[in-house]
Amino acid sequence: MIESPVYFALLLSLVAGLSTTLGSVLGLFVHRPSPRFMAFTLGFAGGVMILISFVELLQQGIEDVGFGLAHVAFFCGMGIMFLIDELIPHQYIAEHHHTEEGEIPRDRLLRTGMYIALGIGIHNLPEGMAVLTGTLEDRRLGVIIAMTIAIHNIPEGLAVSVPVYAATGSRKKAFLWSFLSGIAEPIGAILAALVLMPLLNEMVLGIALSAVGGIMIFIALDELVPIARSFDEEHLPIVGIISGMMVIAFGLWLSR
Repeated sequence: MIESPVYFALLLSLVAGLSTTLGSVLGLFVHRPSPRFMAFTLGFAGGVMILISFVELLQQGIEDVGFGLAHVAFFCGMGIMFLIDELIPHQYIAEHHHTEEGEIPRDRLLRTGMYIALGIGIHNLPEGMAVLTGTLEDRRLGVIIAMTIAIHNIPEGLAVSVPVYAATGSRKKAFLWSFLSGIAEPIGAILAALVLMPLLNEMVLGIALSAVGGIMIFIALDELVPIARSFDEEHLPIVGIISGMMVIAFGLWLSR
């Protein structure tokens, strides 16, 4: 039954989206992860996204709708993310809490955290759509997409919670805002289900998979790789990227 993959996709998107709360907990109760750990982990997630986009998503799109239409959808996916990024900019790393003149005003910190939460929430909508589309094609593919999105959502939760907590002194408010930014992920999956399910056929799914590939390539190249490089300017990010590609390639080979 087609309903079963949809419900499974909604569960995956919920888990991926709420991984922002893990980042929030790290920011509120634990020391920040080491820069080297973040550089490798974000690079790893980027490598997984890049390989899965070209080997699975775009390839399946080409098989379903042909080379030309699949690539049009692929670049449209990248274009959609570019427009979202231009219209609703966001950042992973929260502003420092001090300047040369002294502390940053609390209202500015609070505003920063809320803006980041809003931007991340809007960016999470197409990610939820990616989880749903991948799961409709193959549950294994949906799990892989959700896993990589979950990894890159952790620093997003950190970026939301740190300034809000610094501004309000309230762990509950900081946690709430990171939760709200993450819940946009399953909302995106629900919206995709409402749009796609009535129209679902091989052509629609092929176009959607190709577009999702473009979305994930944009996320990897515009967000994950640059952020990984900001944590470590040496070779650790590329080691993470290569490791992610190797692990996912090995997993795909075993599953065939």
